[in-house]
Amino acid sequence: MNAFEILLLIARPGAGKSEIIHYLKSIPLEERVTRFHIGWFDEIDDFPMLWTWFEEDALLQNMGKPRLHTTPEGYFKYQYLWDLLIERISLEHKKLLRDFKGDTFIIEFSRGSEHGGYQSAFQHLSNEILQDLAILYIDVSWEESLRKNRQRYNPERPDSILEHGLSDEKLERLYREIDWAEITADSPEILQIREYQVPYVVFDNEDDVTTNQGPELGKRLEMTLDTLWSRYKIIHN
Repeated sequence: MNAFEILLLIARPGAGKSEIIHYLKSIPLEERVTRFHIGWFDEIDDFPMLWTWFEEDALLQNMGKPRLHTTPEGYFKYQYLWDLLIERISLEHKKLLRDFKGDTFIIEFSRGSEHGGYQSAFQHLSNEILQDLAILYIDVSWEESLRKNRQRYNPERPDSILEHGLSDEKLERLYREIDWAEITADSPEILQIREYQVPYVVFDNEDDVTTNQGPELGKRLEMTLDTLWSRYKIIHN
């Protein structure tokens, strides 16, 4: 199969990760493989895991018991919980892999410098993920992330992948500062994560081609993933 085995989508919140996945689902399989190098795929997203912690803590508080993971203000009680989510992603991949009959896993998460950044998160990905990984980084400014976060938030569906959001205050504290530029400064095409070489590419979405799901999204995504596929093949020949 002419497809990535594992594709990691990372970016600030609201940058377009889930929208890209939604778009890829709409493309017929044969065309998706030919244009985007993504076959039949399964997804792993840490947001549902994170949201479960918030729900459990709310239930515990209502029961008069201590909250386990988060403060009443909605922040993690311990920074290492951000890394635990990555360990959970690795565990989920391991479980799904037992019976997986598809072609590609797509993994999605966001990390800010305030809670360890991508530098910390990458160290908690399993060897099984890193050995087959390619990274698509979706680049938007802090201001664009803030705009999209406000735009997509639906208070009636706070647990929705496509409609959840953060308060402006929380978004600024957690995601205004990111370490992507820092960790890629000396590595323009391939990241060294532990003993693994991981190819990456940057998808510029400052002009927001993901919201409308139109032909410009397909054209830019095809071009970007073609570049990533070329780098991926060099490592996995």
